[in-house]
Amino acid sequence: MTWKPKSPLVATDCIIRYEGGIILIERKYPPLGWAIPGGMVEIGETVEQAVRREMKEETNLELEDLRLFGVYSDPSRDPRFHVVSIVYTADGIGELKEGDDAKVARVFKLDELPEQIVFDHLTIIRDYFNRGPQGH
Repeated sequence: MTWKPKSPLVATDCIIRYEGGIILIERKYPPLGWAIPGGMVEIGETVEQAVRREMKEETNLELEDLRLFGVYSDPSRDPRFHVVSIVYTADGIGELKEGDDAKVARVFKLDELPEQIVFDHLTIIRDYFNRGPQGH
């Protein structure tokens, strides 16, 4: 029997600006594909602490100019569970290096995004680029 939560889980994702593009990670675990770096908020931590921890674990980067971007809550956005994601934007500081459940961490420009982007992350990325300079 598969465990199913009774309430939505809370995650954080971050669109990290780095070297003229944004960072995506190739996931090690299902659902496989490319994703905005992120993960679940752990008991006892704030959302801001969670996003900083997850970005350090998955990309090795510190975050500067962290800003709330939006909340994505479509119950079908994650095939595993109902997950509400609090999405941030930030500048990445340091040397990019994949870690944790990231098989690869790479910088992409809008016109060179990979084909297999999981969850609703393509929607989030499009929202980010459509807002223009004032939106991020």
